[in-house]
Amino acid sequence: MTGSRRPRPKSPSAPGLLPLLVLLALLPLGACARSEPAAEPAAGEGGPAYGDTLVEASIGDISGLIPNITSDSASHEIGNLIYANLVRTDKELRLEGELAERWEISRDELTITFHLRKGVKWHDGVEVTAEDVDFTYRYMIDPKTPTAYAESFRQIRRAEVVDRHTYRVTYEKPYAPGLLSWGIWILPRHILEGPWKAGVDLRTTPQNRHPVGSGPYRFREWKTGEKVVLEANPDYFEGRPYIKRVVYRIIPDQSTIFLELKARNIDMAGLSPIQYRRQTDYPAFRKAFNRYRYLANAYAYLGFNLLDPRFQDKRVRQAMASAINKPEIIEGVLLGLGRPAVGPYKPGTWWYKEHVKTYPFDPERAKALLAEAGWKDTDGDGLLDKDGQPFRFTIRTNQGNLVRQQTAEIVQRRLRAVGIDVQIHVVEWAAFINTFIRKKNFEAIILGWGLGMDPDQYDIWHSSKTGPDELNHISYKNPKVDALLEAGRRTFDEAKRKAIYGELQDVLAEEQPVVFLYVPDALPVVSARVRGIEPAPAGISYNFTKWYVPANLQRYTR
Repeated sequence: MTGSRRPRPKSPSAPGLLPLLVLLALLPLGACARSEPAAEPAAGEGGPAYGDTLVEASIGDISGLIPNITSDSASHEIGNLIYANLVRTDKELRLEGELAERWEISRDELTITFHLRKGVKWHDGVEVTAEDVDFTYRYMIDPKTPTAYAESFRQIRRAEVVDRHTYRVTYEKPYAPGLLSWGIWILPRHILEGPWKAGVDLRTTPQNRHPVGSGPYRFREWKTGEKVVLEANPDYFEGRPYIKRVVYRIIPDQSTIFLELKARNIDMAGLSPIQYRRQTDYPAFRKAFNRYRYLANAYAYLGFNLLDPRFQDKRVRQAMASAINKPEIIEGVLLGLGRPAVGPYKPGTWWYKEHVKTYPFDPERAKALLAEAGWKDTDGDGLLDKDGQPFRFTIRTNQGNLVRQQTAEIVQRRLRAVGIDVQIHVVEWAAFINTFIRKKNFEAIILGWGLGMDPDQYDIWHSSKTGPDELNHISYKNPKVDALLEAGRRTFDEAKRKAIYGELQDVLAEEQPVVFLYVPDALPVVSARVRGIEPAPAGISYNFTKWYVPANLQRYTR
């Protein structure tokens, strides 16, 4: 769940490298990126320099600063700067070590041995060791831990601290996402193990408000609903970041963010399609900011609460897919900055299946499917009804995302045309997640998922993952999908995995547990005074610690 934010440095995915999804309030700023011509360096401009502050806008506040127990990207992205992982991906999306200097995988592909860097320090000066990795593992598999990310670690049969800087895990069965799953935030044992063993909910500990990490930035301040402030870690094991301070300003309205951007009170934000197409393509803005555009590693969807009997008949869901005009959304709302979604994967990945069942805009087909499912206008009032009850429900979506709200309005109009009355409820992000999503207090939602670097989506679609702290929010249950998800993670053979996940996409296309709406373009802008940005398949933020502002262009002295 995210505001207008970026992924962790050197990692393209909002939830680190976890082969999971993260709910999006806006868009992640990581994917195969391209930029417009950047501002020319000023005459006499120096090279990399330490200092200055980068101010970034966020629609949503964070929910906590132990990212392992949050599922919103606002918390994840700040956590990504505070904590370090064992592994990550580079700018070409290839796996590399972070805290892990190297690793070996056994011939039977069941055991991974990690060798940690020596001399890495927590922000309080204590050394990071294999004991911290082991504590993180034990905390993640604790049934009382409120996390959506335990499943990967529950596949481990044995975990052992070999020595101070060596950690070994052995899996019960071959587990394809295993290595990637160690892109988890490593937590400080010396701070958290005592409270954890005492039965304290770690969400109530000081670490969740004033964290100690081992990443490139140290926590300084969190004013709820206002801002989060980080400062460069001078002892970061890969070198002190050039940018001294990072300030996340929480502004729950995209129009206000844009006004602050134009006033140059913000250095980095995501543009809406209309802002990108019509409101920023003029010389003064292009001089002050560099714009980027690329297909986001994300998609938007209309989801249904499948505990509601009205949505349990797939013909109803297929009818809604047929009633919604996706090209109308792409052209009218996204202004052409995106493409229709046909499933839960990003086009261009090796596991994406190009040809699956689709639902072209066809209101008559929608009406026929609804009639087959028993929904007919028996009283002539223009609304479909069944067993005396009109087909009426509310779509909830988050505040501050005009694209999503406009999408909801198109969906509302198109469903009304086939006899379904839809209301729209726009909710502040934190309340949306905590009051409605986690408690399944919704009929339908328009949301987005940010995608991981592996096709494994067990936590999203598996029938065992429907709890309040888990990610199958829509309560989808399908034995065939369960079997495919299990099979896909048990082989390392890419061709076999491609076939398995292709079949998964076929089933989801037929079932339409959600209506897959669109894959949007990410549209970040960054102040032109910032140097060192090099667009790559990982996006623009993979090398954030190497971004810098030349000394003569720095605005902030703090």
